[in-house]
Amino acid sequence: MAEIETVVDNYIAAWNEGDAGGRARLIAETFTDDATYLDPLMSGDGAAGIDAMIAGAQAAYPGHRFELKSGPDMHNDRVRFSWTLSGADGPVAAGTDFALVAGDGRLEAVTGFLDQS
Repeated sequence: MAEIETVVDNYIAAWNEGDAGGRARLIAETFTDDATYLDPLMSGDGAAGIDAMIAGAQAAYPGHRFELKSGPDMHNDRVRFSWTLSGADGPVAAGTDFALVAGDGRLEAVTGFLDQS
């Protein structure tokens, strides 16, 4: 089972990966095959849905990068962590994600909350 710090680092890396093949590899390492993602602005089901969602976010915010702000904090099969999305002029968004961790250590379901927009 992967350490949760590595899984969350890969999660952030997937959001920043502009190469489709590299992003697909990170998604496969980070999410279960049937994983889901949901936040107030978007959602994705399975690897293809999550990939399309991330690609859409990258298109909407070109030149921006996600960074881990705090965490991960984990208990039982739950994890939370906070992130920021920044561009050349500084942060444009921040949020906190909560996830269900599968038995193999990958993320099974992620629910995101936006702290600012």
